[in-house]
This record gives sequence, C-alpha cells and structure tokens, in this order.
Amino acid sequence: MRSSLCGPQLASDVLAASFRGMYGVSPHMFRAPGRVNVIGEHTDYNDGFVMPAAIELYTWIAAAKREDRLVEAYSANFDERIILSLDALTGPPRRHWSDFVRGVAATLEGAGHQLSGANLVIHGEVPVGAGLSSSASLAVATALALTSLSRVTLPRLDLVKLCQKAEHEYVGTRCGIMDQFITTFGAAGCALMLDCRSLAHQLLPIPADIRLVVCNSMVKHELAVGEYNRRRADCEIGVNLLQEHLPEIHALRDVEIADLEDYREVLSATIYRRCRHVVTENQRVLAAAKALQSGDADRFGHLMYRSHASLRDDYEVSCRELDLLVHLASSTPGVYGARMTGGGFGGCTINLVKTDVAETFKAHIAEAYSGATGITPEIYICEPAQGAQAWPTQWNDPV
Repeated sequence: MRSSLCGPQLASDVLAASFRGMYGVSPHMFRAPGRVNVIGEHTDYNDGFVMPAAIELYTWIAAAKREDRLVEAYSANFDERIILSLDALTGPPRRHWSDFVRGVAATLEGAGHQLSGANLVIHGEVPVGAGLSSSASLAVATALALTSLSRVTLPRLDLVKLCQKAEHEYVGTRCGIMDQFITTFGAAGCALMLDCRSLAHQLLPIPADIRLVVCNSMVKHELAVGEYNRRRADCEIGVNLLQEHLPEIHALRDVEIADLEDYREVLSATIYRRCRHVVTENQRVLAAAKALQSGDADRFGHLMYRSHASLRDDYEVSCRELDLLVHLASSTPGVYGARMTGGGFGGCTINLVKTDVAETFKAHIAEAYSGATGITPEIYICEPAQGAQAWPTQWNDPV
C-alpha cells in the first residue's frame, strides 16, 4: 500500500475500506510522513542544527470517534489489535508498537487535553528500523487523529513537543526534537534547516534536477536504542567536563572546534571523538545550507561524504553495509554525495543524485550491493513531502 507505488488516494481508499469492513462506518483519514535527514546527524539532542526532509512514505490512520473512553487500535502491519482505556494509560515501555499510541494518548491527557475514545486502523509505509523515523510518523499521525476527533485545538509546535515527550516517557528513547518537527512541519519540495535550540527553521528548496535517493541496507538496527542513549550520555559527559573550563556552555552546540582542541586532555579519547563529531557536524549543516542556497550541489555532496566519515570514525554508529553503500555511491556517475542517515547500526543511506540518472543509480546500487552482501536492498527515489495532515486536506470536522 505504499503511496510511492500506488498513489496516496488509493492508499487512503484501501485503508478506509478496511476500516468500514471492521466498524461499519466511514472513517476520517490522517497521515504523517517519514523523514530522511539529509545532513546533521546526532546533533539535535545537542541543541544543534539539522537538515531533514519529509518523504513520501507515510503512516496512515483511519479513525472514528467512540462514545466511551476506550481506544481500539489495529495495526495492519502486525495484524494486531489493542484496546486501551484512556483512564488507565500509565506504565513502563513494553517495547511494542502500541507504546506509541498509549504514550501519545497519555501525554495529551496529562497535558490537560480530554480525549474522546476512538477506533483506529493503522498502516505504516515507513520501513521499521531503517532510520526513516517510522516512530515519529506513527506518533504524530496518532496525535493528529486523536486531537482532531476530540475537537482539541493544539498548536502544531505543542503537538511536536508532546509527541517527543511521549517517546521519551513511554517508549524509552531519549530522542531529540528533529523527527517530530519535520514530520509535522515538512514542506513539499523542500528540506528544512532546524535550529534545535530555538526551533527557528528555514525551508530550503531542493532543485528539480536533484533527487533524494534512500538506500535501505535491510540491516535492522536492533541495538540502536541502547547505543543511541549511550551516545547521548557520552555527549552529556563531554559537556559536563568542558563546563569546568568553559562555564558559559550549555550544550555541545556552544563549543567551537578550537575550544575542543584546547581542552581535549580533560576528555577520554572516546568522549573527545563523540564531541568532535557533533561540533564539526554542526559546522557542516550550516555550510550545507549555504551550498544549497547558492546551487552548489558539489559542495553539498562533499559535506555529506565528510559527515559519513565522522559518523563512522568519531561517533562509531555506521556498519559494514552502510559503508559499502556509501562507497558504491561515491564511484557512481551523477552522484553528488552520500552518507548514512538516521541513528545508525544499519538502516539507510541518503544519496544526492541527478534526476536524469536516478533510475540508473537505483539499478546499479541494487545489483552491486546484492552481489557483495547477498542482501536485496530497498531503494526509494524520493521528493520532499508535505508534513502531517488530514487526508484529503479538506474534510468535515468529526461529529
């Protein structure tokens, strides 16, 4: 049911028909996109800069209001149904897809927004474990559905922050705000540069002669949650140690590379490398924005390769398969740049490719990667997509 294959209206119609078969009424439809981070990895939780784009792979939710205080959610992907009481949502993470539904509902209720019961049928197009933010896509789509059905008026930025809080407290991932932000505020045809401290953001059009090509290694980053939290802790240790000499800093966002070199002796070798990645990655994002604005795709691509090297060597979140995909891309005509994207330990690479060779690139990478690993990759030729919305965009308010 991928919209990239069959079109969003057909995806919506198929899910709506499934909902009618289950509940006998027509649903309202909501969707939230996945995202690919073009450059700026592991900087968001360090108050830094990122440049993601929403992509045309969505979490779709068909939803209708109930008259009680229950939320019944069915996952078409897992063929599982859960029933939650809006009056009994507490509890630790269960490492189950329903944590996102429960967490969003609990966080909204905890913020004083009284929700109506709802029936939800959920279908996700965003591949799980690929670093394309299936989690934020599910959380934001759920929040949009529940608030809309309950006639809760919530500013979009508040929705973003509540979804982030839900993932912290009910899923157990101490994520930054980037994923929820781009899933909500993404714009068709544009990347978005976000200052993760101030939340100031700037839309940056992607030229029509460039495609974002996502190559899924099909290696699942099962270790990513634990290692992600460990990397975040490493950064916090670095800040605490540097603050003894640089009391004005609050996060690695505030550290210049010269500062880091001046005080590297107070850091262990590992903590130094973690900090160096974040400090230099922030610089790369700012340079990449200037390159995109000036139409310098070659410069942008060079920054992507440098980002990957830093993620591989300093942050140590790449893996053999991701490194191979970047290597294959680097020797392919028409490719400006490539890097791993997402949390790491598997998942995807993002490639900046000339539009007229995108299909050739896709075929070449699929054959070369499969030949080297025995794994058939999934490759998506993407255009930046619109953020979370009711579908169609004009719809009647629920009764």
